[in-house]
Amino acid sequence: MKVVALLPARLGSTRFPEKMLADLGGKPLIVRTWEAVQATQLFAEVLVVTDHVRILQAVEAHGGRAVMSSPAHQCGSDRIAEVARALDADVLVNVQGDEPFVQRESLAALLRCFEDASVQVASLMCRLRDWADFQDPNVVKVVCNLAGDALYFSRAVVPFPRDLALPAAGPLPADALPAGVFQHIGVYGYRKEALLAFTALSPCALELTEKLEQLRLLYHGTAIRMAEVAEKSIGIDTLADLERARKLL
Repeated sequence: MKVVALLPARLGSTRFPEKMLADLGGKPLIVRTWEAVQATQLFAEVLVVTDHVRILQAVEAHGGRAVMSSPAHQCGSDRIAEVARALDADVLVNVQGDEPFVQRESLAALLRCFEDASVQVASLMCRLRDWADFQDPNVVKVVCNLAGDALYFSRAVVPFPRDLALPAAGPLPADALPAGVFQHIGVYGYRKEALLAFTALSPCALELTEKLEQLRLLYHGTAIRMAEVAEKSIGIDTLADLERARKLL
């Protein structure tokens, strides 16, 4: 099975303009992410897919590989699909360009999902541990069936604990909810044909309501196999996130 990692990276960002080029320990953020994914040695190729020549030049200047894509794409899935069409690959993994601390163990868990020939799409999740996160609409929740496939993703409290009070914060007991409470981690693996089919579909009402593009897959009947990992890696969404990342690095 030939696996290629694709890192979508656009220059514009509403919350943090040009964050992909922000300095992180002497190198641009996108370069740090490329190096982290490359270092896992899980992929036949690791490519940054970008909409701007400045990102391409920054990656290539540090020995990485990058390709240009249309600036018109509205999401990372569409961006990588443009490049995927011409790639010789069985499975494509979408790792966001702002994830410089992505772990080998997490990506390996994602790839193990494809040992099941029936799996077309896979993603990651970790157990939620705080009531505040459980109720935060910026933290996407996922519930799964017995096979480990996603039943639904939501920004709402899912599953809703009907017989329990919802404190504002504090530790979330592991046995508080029998079905389990998981946070979705936005790293995806696709068989090539599944990615191309996904990006050819029109957005559905659920997706537009929750602003979660993965709901388009469920709506059209494509299962998403979920792999549980220990924790979510640190992503860079704001300047404050970058400062924390600099200290951690």
